Formats: sequence, structure tokens, C-alpha cells
Amino acid sequence: MKYTASLVKLNIDETLASLRASALQRGIPVADDETLQFLLLTVSALRPKKILEIGTAVGLSAAAMLQACPEAKLTTIELEEERYEEAKKNFSLLGVADRVTAHLGDAGEILAMMDGQYDFVFLDGPKAQYEKYLFDLKRLMKRGATLFSDDVLLFGWVSGEEETPQKRRSIVEKIRSYLETVTNDPDFITSVLDIGDGVALSVYKGGKDE
Repeated sequence: MKYTASLVKLNIDETLASLRASALQRGIPVADDETLQFLLLTVSALRPKKILEIGTAVGLSAAAMLQACPEAKLTTIELEEERYEEAKKNFSLLGVADRVTAHLGDAGEILAMMDGQYDFVFLDGPKAQYEKYLFDLKRLMKRGATLFSDDVLLFGWVSGEEETPQKRRSIVEKIRSYLETVTNDPDFITSVLDIGDGVALSVYKGGKDE
């Protein structure tokens, strides 16, 4: 474990902590402690009112953000029906269901049909699609919004610190392409951080004021 990760002390709802432990035991992809801590630090500082999440999984990161931001509302998209249904149950259990709009389906298709202006985006869906989503995300983000892209270093493969398995080379190239695009886009100010499996934090300079 990295030294910085060893310092993380999550201060979250006991029910949420129990659900996270269960999800991890079942191999469900939930944010690791270091990433969740940084995500909660970020939203606690920014206090977003409208959050967009791509990749609901079983709803635990979404619920954590809503518990940290009591005035926020969140829209989330999940492709897998079983996880989507479990997420809805978890939203009710954690007392945030009335602040969530959950969509089941392909994020690329759903984003294209959405409108509205969000001030925080948590991008944690299919990594190979990150760059594809960017066009619609820019359309949906207000000026000054923050884009939090998770898993962008992917086990050290993207950074070259670890050798990429042959079958993972395609996704690594797609993530690298996304990072090249977002870091070179003049509409964003972006830093890529070695937190968890890598986070790209981008502030959007384009868009409209809310």
C-alpha cells in the first residue's frame, strides 16, 4: 500500500461502510478508500448542486456524495440492470432516493438525449468510452464545472509503471487518448493525480453560467 493511501481515514455513514464492504467482497467495482476520500473532499469543497455520474454500479459513491452535499441532486447512469436495481434499493436504504434520478442503459445514448447544466461530473463508467462521452459532457457542464475522471492510470498500465497485459492494450490506448484529449483541450484545466487508480481532475472554462 502507498504511504498516502495508508493515511486515509474514511468518515462515512456506518450503513454505507457496511454496504461498501459487502460490495467489495462480491467483486463489485466500488471506488477504493483513497479515491472515495478524495472524491468526498472535492465535493465537500465545491458543494455542487447538480451532480452527474456515469457508472452507478450499486450506488454507493453516489450516495456518499449526496450525504456529503445535503443540498445536491444527482443524475446517474448504469448499463447493467442487476446493479441498477441494487443501486435503487441502496439509495432508499441510505435516505437519498428522493434526490436521485437513475437511468438504466448505455451512457453514450442517454447522454446524447439529456439537457441541463451540471456543476460536477463523476466519470466512472466504461473506461474505453471516456473520450466518446466528452462531447456531450461538455455540452452538459456549466462554466466552472468540475469533471472527476476515475481509474485513468489503471493499475499503472497507462503510466507505463507496470507492463500492460496483451489483452488490455486496447483499453490502455483509449485511456491515453482520452488523457491526451482532455489535457490538451483549451476548454479545460486538467491535472492527472496518482490517487487510487488515477484521477484526472478537470475544470471546465467553456459552457454557460447557471
